[in-house]
Amino acid sequence: MICNKSILLAFVGIFIFFGSSSCHAQLNESAKPRVIISSDIGGTDPDDFQSMIHLMMYSDLFQLEGLVSSPFGNGTKKDFLDMIDIYEKDYKQLLPNAPGLLPPNLLREITKQGQKDAAPFKGYTTPTEGSEWIISCAKKKSDQPLWVLVWGGIEDLAQALHDAPEIKENIRVYWIGGPNKKWSINAYSYIAESHPDLWMIEANATYRGWFMDNDSPDELKAYAFYENYIQGRGELGKDFIHYYEGKIKMGDTPSLAYLMNGDPDDPTGESWGGSFEKIQRSSRNVFKGGSSLQDTVAAYATVEWRFDGPEINVSEDSVVFEIEAQNQTWPGYYLGGGIYGVRYSSKGPEQGYYKISSPIAELDGLEGNYVSTVSWPGKVTPDDYQLGYNWYSDKQDPALYIKVQQGAKTISKYRKEFLMDWAERWKWLEK
Repeated sequence: MICNKSILLAFVGIFIFFGSSSCHAQLNESAKPRVIISSDIGGTDPDDFQSMIHLMMYSDLFQLEGLVSSPFGNGTKKDFLDMIDIYEKDYKQLLPNAPGLLPPNLLREITKQGQKDAAPFKGYTTPTEGSEWIISCAKKKSDQPLWVLVWGGIEDLAQALHDAPEIKENIRVYWIGGPNKKWSINAYSYIAESHPDLWMIEANATYRGWFMDNDSPDELKAYAFYENYIQGRGELGKDFIHYYEGKIKMGDTPSLAYLMNGDPDDPTGESWGGSFEKIQRSSRNVFKGGSSLQDTVAAYATVEWRFDGPEINVSEDSVVFEIEAQNQTWPGYYLGGGIYGVRYSSKGPEQGYYKISSPIAELDGLEGNYVSTVSWPGKVTPDDYQLGYNWYSDKQDPALYIKVQQGAKTISKYRKEFLMDWAERWKWLEK
């Protein structure tokens, strides 16, 4: 009877919290962090599915207010919904151990479709269901900030900030950058230039400490954790094998773990989700006419190439050329007045080569090189975006690197703690 009563009380509390489909309702005060997840689940990297399983199994620890499907890749909100369907099959078995776990139907209600494509050069386009949901939740009356945890493209957050810049006062952002920054470089540049006073943790490399095995005991290495602690446990356990053959990656989970352990108000402190330092600028290099191997930029910096060409009769921000770099292709834009531009960001140190393809003869075939190096944010340049007081990023101390991954040891040193904590929850699904 005690167990049933606990479950009933949990449902009553959840009903009060989610009774309205609008995020305008006033929150009941709670110690649980308010959270929106923006994810490229179903996109180019399957690790978001692993992170979603982890999130649902820990949903009792959060006031989860939104699941937004954002780029890059072919993912949609259906990928969220498919994962919720699997969670529903295990929900009754999980619930007695954590009565606050969120019911599947309520997770479905807060799942929203965001932007499907990367932003153009200006960094934003038109509102989406996801960006409007971020605004609505951010405007909710509460004495707590809304944590926007970005696991993929940052387009929906950029759109929300463009449409309602006043929400900056109410939100805090933890973004898994690195490769995601490469795909969302236009949206990121818009935020850094137009909203430098945003409260932001920009984790470009620290998050990799979650899955790098260098200092891990054998039983917790990526290839072993599934066999030791997940295999044979519920429908979620059956599904986990479909992503990286069960090997632990979950590169976005550090954003959630940051709220689970430590003091979220102090990014410089210790946390399962990493430790960070303030940065006052975001590295940016603008090359007019191209670059060469003599041009060195910081890894994760905004690299912007500008080219002169003919004035053409198309609207500004029209795609008129492509640039190939590191075997991947990005769109280039007409900026008006005979100026053409494209942005790029390396996901780590690299010696890169680029080449342009375009029906515009003056651009077609242009090529060049660049070198990106750690540490971020690198040397000061006159093109840097100047940031406000609350922008944090990977710690630069070389002692905290794993190989070239800046700050990764601030997470990896807690690997045993956070994985064994999760292993205890997997026990709930044993038959």
